[in-house]
Amino acid sequence: MTWFIFSLLSILFWSGSDLFSKMGSKPDDTYSHWKMVMAVGLVMGLHGIYMVATGTPFHLGDIITYLPASLLYILAMVLGYVGLRYIELSVSSPICNSSGAVAALLCFIFLKQAMTGLQLLAVGLICLAVLLLSLLEKRQDDAARQLRQQVANVKYQKSFIAILFPILYCLIDGLGTFADAMLLDVAIAEEQANIAYEFTFLFMAICAFIYVVIIKKQKIRLWDEKPKMAAALVETAGQFTYIFAIGANAVVAAPLISSYCVFSVLWSRLFLKEKLNWKYYAVIGLAVIGIAILGME
Repeated sequence: MTWFIFSLLSILFWSGSDLFSKMGSKPDDTYSHWKMVMAVGLVMGLHGIYMVATGTPFHLGDIITYLPASLLYILAMVLGYVGLRYIELSVSSPICNSSGAVAALLCFIFLKQAMTGLQLLAVGLICLAVLLLSLLEKRQDDAARQLRQQVANVKYQKSFIAILFPILYCLIDGLGTFADAMLLDVAIAEEQANIAYEFTFLFMAICAFIYVVIIKKQKIRLWDEKPKMAAALVETAGQFTYIFAIGANAVVAAPLISSYCVFSVLWSRLFLKEKLNWKYYAVIGLAVIGIAILGME
């Protein structure tokens, strides 16, 4: 059951990260995604340094060992941050988090990780809920979509790019989770993998700083970037709990954690005023049932 507790914590932290990331992603700021990378990389790097300083065993070679998963995750996150400039959180998050189904399928087929019948049912409910959320948005007419955006006081252009970034996130993040399942406890332990990922993200943050501040001469006002820093804090906390959940039970934990988009949708309704109809909440109920079943197994 430890994996389930870590999974629930990851859901809580990462749904909060979705909310704060969206709050910090301004449609008119072409560098907002790189600023998010700077914030997340800084916090993760500090956490990694703390872990090493307090005695967690770590070698520089661990960064290379875990690099395939690190690069996939970071690339997915950068694309996700770009996408938040073009699309609502209540639409983007469910599409992005279909990656759990991608990862579970890869683990089931290639790693031969088993699921009980009840777990398979629960995973199916969660994946179905994520899929239905995406379909609901696709079928919603333009008038309803515009009304929802007016309530949230934000206007987005409907374009191929708006959907492309979440889809790319889904595929790449699913591959990252699959790489996790292959590497954890075989090539690297959870704590070392987490630190390696955090130091890789810190390196990316330094590169982003050089590009945005030194090359592009953009000014960073920390007071204006509070949502990005909040997103970085809960993203780091979620990554810490996620790595242990995946290491203990990847085939079930991956789709369970991906259901954090359900709560992202709720936060978008409560705090961003992205209005949803009853169909959305019915689909959210399916995912909650799936989470409850996994928790009892």
